[in-house]
Amino acid sequence: MEQQKQYKIAVIGPTPRDHITTHRGEVIEKYGCITHPTIGLAQLLHGKGTVYPVTHIRKVDMAAVQEIFAPYPAIDTAGVSDEEDSGDVISLRFLDQNLRVEKQTAFMNPITPKDMAPYLDCDAFVFVPITDHEITLDTLKYLKEHSQGTIIFDAHGPTHTMTIGGDRHKKFWVERDLWIPYIDVLKMNLEESWCTWYKHEYDESELTDVLDDLDQKHLAPMADYVLDRGPKSVIVTTDSSGCKVFTKENGQLKEDFVPSIYMDNVVDTTGCGDSFAGGLAYGLKDGGDNFIIAAMYANALGAQRTQGPTFEVFKSLDETEQMIRGTYPDFK
Repeated sequence: MEQQKQYKIAVIGPTPRDHITTHRGEVIEKYGCITHPTIGLAQLLHGKGTVYPVTHIRKVDMAAVQEIFAPYPAIDTAGVSDEEDSGDVISLRFLDQNLRVEKQTAFMNPITPKDMAPYLDCDAFVFVPITDHEITLDTLKYLKEHSQGTIIFDAHGPTHTMTIGGDRHKKFWVERDLWIPYIDVLKMNLEESWCTWYKHEYDESELTDVLDDLDQKHLAPMADYVLDRGPKSVIVTTDSSGCKVFTKENGQLKEDFVPSIYMDNVVDTTGCGDSFAGGLAYGLKDGGDNFIIAAMYANALGAQRTQGPTFEVFKSLDETEQMIRGTYPDFK
């Protein structure tokens, strides 16, 4: 009897200590960012593979982070390092279900090729940086040269920076063209898309306020530009409505919309984008290019994340696929 393949997926980014005030005034304290896709993937890969979180944290956080991951047999924590005693601490105050004000008071050292050397045989790499310094460009170049795994990259990191006072702000991804040749799937939300598609020279009076006017007319030309420079797909989440999946077939831009999985009671949206990225990795773990199916898994993990403040929201593979079939009748 042929032995079933055991998949390997690495999740790379910070493990911030988050202090969250929800739009309903509830206060939640937890470790965020890579914890969400790591645990979501651990549930999907239970008995089928291993998830490797790769992150730098403070020494004071090591015991708590190890305790979070301990209940999940599919997680290997060898890449969780406190050697440099550096890690993120972030305050998030939600103004509504999606819009939030952020402050960062501590930050981790960047992930470098040295950190990734033990994981070159992974089937997929999920990069979920939240600030522009956390992943080096050399790290992506190193993986492209030495690994066959699919590189999924969240644009949240390079489109955000922090001031000396800890205030977090959006920024243009000015170095975009240096990075995108080393990315297979570029994932972003609408606000980040505005930071990715820009003019080299502009009149400030013509700038669109991304908080008030999330127009989507720019998405197709942005995706067309990006896809000509290396990535196989650009996937843009459109808040609660779903996501747009851009690919190219015979040189022609193709746009598909995958509606979200409706959840009646949204408790906490922190980590939804990170969880979404994890779902993409599960859908693409075989090295294929069915980005629509991958987006269905991504929407499922993002929807699960909204259902409560703990990691119990993440479901098994069977439960997740049942959830997917309930929204997408064509899912197989």
